Order: sequence, then structure tokens, then C-alpha cells
Amino acid sequence: MPGANRRDMQEKQLLKHTADKEQRPLPGRSNHAGNLSQSEKKLQEAICVLLVELCERFTFFGIVCNMILFCTVKLGYRNYQAAIVNMCFVGTSMLTPVLVGWLAECLVGRIKLVCICMFLHFLGTALLPVVAFPFEDIYIDRRHILQTLTKREQKIVFYFALLTASLGIGGIRAIVCPLSAYNLEDCGPKELLSFFNWFYWLINLNSAVVFVSISYIQQSVARNLGFLIPFVSVLMAMITIHMVRGEMIYKPKTDSSLLTTFGVIASALKTFCVRYRYFSGGLTNWLDHAKENYGGQYSETQVESTKSLARLFPLFAFQILYRTCIMQIPSGYYLQTMNSNLHFSGFVLPVAAMNVISIVPLLILVPILECINSCLFSSEDTGHSPTIYIVVGQLSAALSVMVAGFSEIHRKHFPQVQQTLSEEVLLVSSMPCFHLAPQYILLGVAEALVTPSCSVLSFWLVPERMRGISMHFLTLFNGAGCFMGAFFVQTAHAGTQGSWFPHLLHEGKLERFFFFLASLMMVNTLGFWTIAHRYNNLIQEYTNEFRGGLPEEKLLKHEKAIKHYDSVLESSPILSPMEKT
Repeated sequence: MPGANRRDMQEKQLLKHTADKEQRPLPGRSNHAGNLSQSEKKLQEAICVLLVELCERFTFFGIVCNMILFCTVKLGYRNYQAAIVNMCFVGTSMLTPVLVGWLAECLVGRIKLVCICMFLHFLGTALLPVVAFPFEDIYIDRRHILQTLTKREQKIVFYFALLTASLGIGGIRAIVCPLSAYNLEDCGPKELLSFFNWFYWLINLNSAVVFVSISYIQQSVARNLGFLIPFVSVLMAMITIHMVRGEMIYKPKTDSSLLTTFGVIASALKTFCVRYRYFSGGLTNWLDHAKENYGGQYSETQVESTKSLARLFPLFAFQILYRTCIMQIPSGYYLQTMNSNLHFSGFVLPVAAMNVISIVPLLILVPILECINSCLFSSEDTGHSPTIYIVVGQLSAALSVMVAGFSEIHRKHFPQVQQTLSEEVLLVSSMPCFHLAPQYILLGVAEALVTPSCSVLSFWLVPERMRGISMHFLTLFNGAGCFMGAFFVQTAHAGTQGSWFPHLLHEGKLERFFFFLASLMMVNTLGFWTIAHRYNNLIQEYTNEFRGGLPEEKLLKHEKAIKHYDSVLESSPILSPMEKT
């Protein structure tokens, strides 16, 4: 009977397997078509996000590239005022994505907010050419149009345009093309570093094109072609509308928010202060006071996620001064270049074209680093620690600012000549602008090493639900670095009565400002180097957890557990010695 029952059971299983095989669709039919359409939609979505990202960066760099020249020549600003305006615009453009992301999450719908931000972006980019290329430059029937803008009206329209453009930029970066839209959740540290390297490589390639083309258009010939910037804004809006209609706007998970993170920190501080005043503290981490078990208002998961984010705050803090050094490219370095000889073989170089020299090291280093990582390290190895790149990059930034100080001393030794920029005759040094190339190159090397590595640490060393929040905090601290640079310029100018950041560079001591900033950056680099080992340990810990979460690693662990269990059974007798006898 048992044999007959077993035979019946085998026959039933065989019939069931045959029926399932007959019902299974043939390969290459509907399932393949469904997967193909899904993959095509993902590819189209990725291309649209990348195009919007490039268009947004094109308009952003087009606004920044010659802002100092416009402020000093057209609006009559002093050098330090123009540098402050430029750095504040860049800092605001970094902070607005965080603000718009919060609005989209809590108050306004994402689609509605996208439309508002696209309108603000177009309004800002359309008003800037109106200010930069006034109506008196346009002729109709050989007569000037009588409508002109006074200096005060120009400044009002200029600031309003910068504000609306920065708000639009924030909405585009936060909603249309956040980093979460690139599906990086299943990537390891090596894949993340590769992604960020090529991501910033593509953005800097785009900026190189802008600095060469748009700066020349704005500075030299065919100035009305500056309206190309709002045209690109319209193109970006059309791509975004296509994404909205095709339901390709990324919708992030709602399991964590920026408000929750700030709430955990505020609750922990409040409870910690009360208990420290009246009771003796017995908790290992002050953020534990925000847990419900200890009188707080937040769950265990929310507090632990915030604790993992808080471990990155020192990393973020050391990026503030580094970002201040990077902001010397569109401020201090730009003024040095503007006051140098730009003539090259009978051709006047655009001032912003020197920024390309700082981009070239990144365009060269990224492929080299990728080849080294792929050839020398296996897919399981993470390669060199990102903290090494950050230390070397920050050291390169400090050397760049120091070289800028010596270059300024060297520049003032050359006799002065007249040079025409944007139809204005300026008295500048006869030193060729290419003598400033070393400081640009060093700062480009720093950017190639620091920015991708810092993005990897911010994305990798937190739980998956906190990665968007971590990138928001990195953006906040980078924006703080821009405002810190503006604060340094204002303080240096006011404290030295214009000597450290002068309007006429040959009469001031700009090199002292660079030496002061270089000394601060050296201290900043040493400070990060002393705590870099913490992040190396965290990288190793998270890498081991990631490997343990892979299917092949789980299978290997399972096989090891089975072998260990078998060895235990072989070495451990089933019967006790008393039962054997």
C-alpha cells in the first residue's frame, strides 16, 4: 500500500508539471514584450532626467559664468559686492532644492509644484537678458527705442530674476531629477563611486561648453544671443511636460522626511537638557532621549536612522570651508583673470573660459581613476577608501589658494595695459592670464577627488530610507560654504578697509586674503584627516552588511552553516556515553 500511494503521488505531480508546462507562455512572447516595454520606459525616463539635468546646469552656468563682469561693468558694483552676489546666488541655488523638496512633501503636490518651478525658472532666465541687454541696444528704423532702464530698475529686475531663477532651479533639482531617480539602492560602494564620477564628469563637460560658448557670446559678439539661455529653459520645460504626461516624475518613498529628522534632533536636545539639569544621564547617545522609551516622541527606527545620519555631521562640517575654496573660481580667481592680459594671438579670451582649465583635470582624472579601479580591484573589492580621496583633494584645494596668493604677487609685478571688456576699457596687468593656470588646475583636481567621494559616503553610510535626507544635508552644508565665502569677503573688505579684497587689485593686498583662506583650509584638512578612520570603519561595516545581503553571499553562508552543522553532528555523539554502555 505505501508503494501504491507513492506511485499515485508521483503520477499526480507529473500531470501537474505537464499542465503547468503547457500553460507556460513560449519564450519571446508576451512576457518578453512586457519586459521590453518596461525597460524602454525606464530608458526613456533616464534619458529625460539626464536631459533635464543638463539643460538646468546649462542655464545655471550660463547665469554664473559672467555675473561678476556684468555687476562691475554694467551695474557699477565694487569687486567685493559682485563676488558676494555671485556666491549668494550659487548658495541659494543649493539651498532651494531642500526647501522645494519639503514643500512637495508636506504642502503642495509634486506635479503642481513642478509647473510652478518651471514657470519661475523661465521667468528668471527671460528677465536676465532684459537686464543684461537693455533696449537701447536695439534699433528700429534707425532710431533708438526710447524705453530704457535706470540703474535702480536694473538692479531690482536683476535681483528678482536671480531669486525666481534660483527657486526654479531648486524645484527642478528636487523633483524632476533627484539622485533617487537613478535607482541606486542596489549599488555597492564601488558602483556608487563609479556612478558619481561619471555623473559629475558629464555635468562638468556640460559646464565647459557653457563657459566657452555662452561667456564669449555675452562678452564679445552677438550679445543678443544671450537669449539662448531662456530658450534652453523652454526646451527643459517641454521635456518636463513630456515626463509629467508620461508619469515619469519620480515619487520618493514617504517612510522618512526632513521634518522627522529635525524633530528627532530637537526632541533629543530638549529632553537631554531637562534630564541633564535635574537627573544624571545614563544613555550612551544623546539622541536616545528622543525615543518613546525615554520620554521622547519618536520610534526606535526613526531615532536609530537619525543617529546613523548624525555620524556624518563632522564630514559635512569639514565640507563648508572646502566649498568656500571652490567658490573662489567664480569670485577671487575670476577677478584675477579679469585683471590680467586676456589677449592670445590677436584674440580676446572670455574671462570665464579660464574656468575650463579647472574642469580639464576632472575630465581627465575620472576615466583614469575608473580604469585603475576596474583593473586593480575586483568587483568584490571597494578599492581605495573615499576618505583618502577627500584628504588629498582638500590638500590640493589648500595648495591652490596658496598658489593664487603667490600668483597675485607675481601679477602685480607686470606693467599695466588697457584692455576692453564688454565695451568698457579697463586698466589691467600685462601678465598673460595663463600664468594663473596652476591654481585652476589644483582646484580642478580637488573637485575631481572630493565631490564624488563625499557623495558616496553621504549616500552609502546611512540606511536606505535616509539616503535622500543625507544628500539634502550635504547640500545644506555645501550651500553654507557658499555663504561662508560671502561672509569672508565682506569681513575681509570691512575689516581691512578694502585692502584684502580691493576694487583695484593693483592697489590692494588680495594675496593676503588668499593666504588667510589657505591657512584655514590646511587646518580643515588636518582636522578631517584625524577623524577619517571613523568613516573607514563605517565603510567596512556597511560593505560587509551589503555583501551579506547579496543572494550568492546568503547561499554561501547557508552552505557554510550546513557544513558546520554536519561537522557538529559527526563530532557530537547522538547517544550519551551512559546510553552507549
